[in-house]
Amino acid sequence: MKDKIKLRAIDMFLTLGFKTVTMDCIAINLGISKKTLYNHFDNKEELIIESTKLLSHYISDAINAIKTKNYNAIEENFEIKKMFSDLFKTSDTHSIYELKVYYPEIYYTIINREKERYLVNFRENIKKGINEDLYRKNINIELYVFFYYKLLFQIKEKSHSQKDFIREEIELFEYHIRSMATAKGINELEKQLTKLLN
Repeated sequence: MKDKIKLRAIDMFLTLGFKTVTMDCIAINLGISKKTLYNHFDNKEELIIESTKLLSHYISDAINAIKTKNYNAIEENFEIKKMFSDLFKTSDTHSIYELKVYYPEIYYTIINREKERYLVNFRENIKKGINEDLYRKNINIELYVFFYYKLLFQIKEKSHSQKDFIREEIELFEYHIRSMATAKGINELEKQLTKLLN
């Protein structure tokens, strides 16, 4: 029951907003009493923390599942991007804004927790791409990881909607890969961009 509550709560938080969704709303949506809800979670903050942790585990498992498939580094990036787009297609940056404004401690805890995973994934992908001759061998991996992370989160902070963020992120993504790619990597990038746009 606890996981069912967390799953429904995170879906509602991402779709409607972390401040907007109340414990009453969640209880009604699940068809349970508020007492039952409070038997599992002491307050809304605890529910936000627990539901975002569950989402984080889900994302981590989904990324690991993609990595076990036989994708090249560029294709793997596109598959991860598709997974994120599918997962957050009903959410809006307004909900993240609410989390940041009304629950800043939780927001920054999540950002700091996710930062390391992002950096590890970016680093591993660049190394994989170099080994596959898709990315240039002489690049400064740590600098490219740093640049991409900084730019990605700048876009996320400034985007007014999830739609804007997805569009701008694709442009950043293309820019990032082109800056590292060999001729072989450019061909693979063009192939993946064509697939994405069709």
